[in-house]
Amino acid sequence: MSILQKASLYLRMIKFSHSIFALPFALTSTLIASRGIPQGRVLFWIIVAMVSARTAAMGLNRIIDKDIDMANPRTAGREIPSGKVRPAEAIFFVIISFFLFILSASMLNPLCLKLAPIAMAFIILYSYTKRFTWLSHFILGVTISAAPLGAWIAVKGSLDTRIILLGLAVVFWLAGFDILYALQDIDFDRSYGLFSIPSRFGIKRSIMVSRFCHAITWGLLVLSGIIFHMSYLYYLGMMITALLFIYEHSLIKPDDL
Repeated sequence: MSILQKASLYLRMIKFSHSIFALPFALTSTLIASRGIPQGRVLFWIIVAMVSARTAAMGLNRIIDKDIDMANPRTAGREIPSGKVRPAEAIFFVIISFFLFILSASMLNPLCLKLAPIAMAFIILYSYTKRFTWLSHFILGVTISAAPLGAWIAVKGSLDTRIILLGLAVVFWLAGFDILYALQDIDFDRSYGLFSIPSRFGIKRSIMVSRFCHAITWGLLVLSGIIFHMSYLYYLGMMITALLFIYEHSLIKPDDL
């Protein structure tokens, strides 16, 4: 197998194309903290930190969940369960990603470097949470909320309580759609003894919880705009966001997932 083919396998394994996942929240926080376009150096290392942290998180999740993925028909074809990527290779990939994350934190400021191990601890913890709590969706949300909080600290060198609202918006946004994502594994999770809101509360209640989470998300985003005195363009974005949330939830019904 060529180097390019192997690299393609790794990138597919960690869904690299999804690395832009939390970047909008990190970049929004960066723009607010900078009150405009940030320094190029700061922006570069924020992006490196985001991509490397998410790469490490996805790789680690694939390693820790390899036996679960192998048992689940939906995920049995993933790179590690199918034998396309060896666990040892994936571990090396995760180590390199964590190294880049620490390097990027050190290049930003001392507080970022001090807090980097806490972010790494949450990344490691999340992959185990489905084994003991149905709150795993919210723990994942807390982990991803490091995006706007970390970006703010990267620019300012300190944490402002106002940006926590944006962090909380990320928590509920992530939890809301992760609950919907977990609906497809409800039967497997129950049979395998895994914890999730769908496996604990059923399809109908889970959809309602997801809708409630996204309603909270939207409210927190609007409140963040008020607190930071955002322009009318921000609220235009909020109108579009509301329509997207409504459309998203119109697609999923208890009798039609």
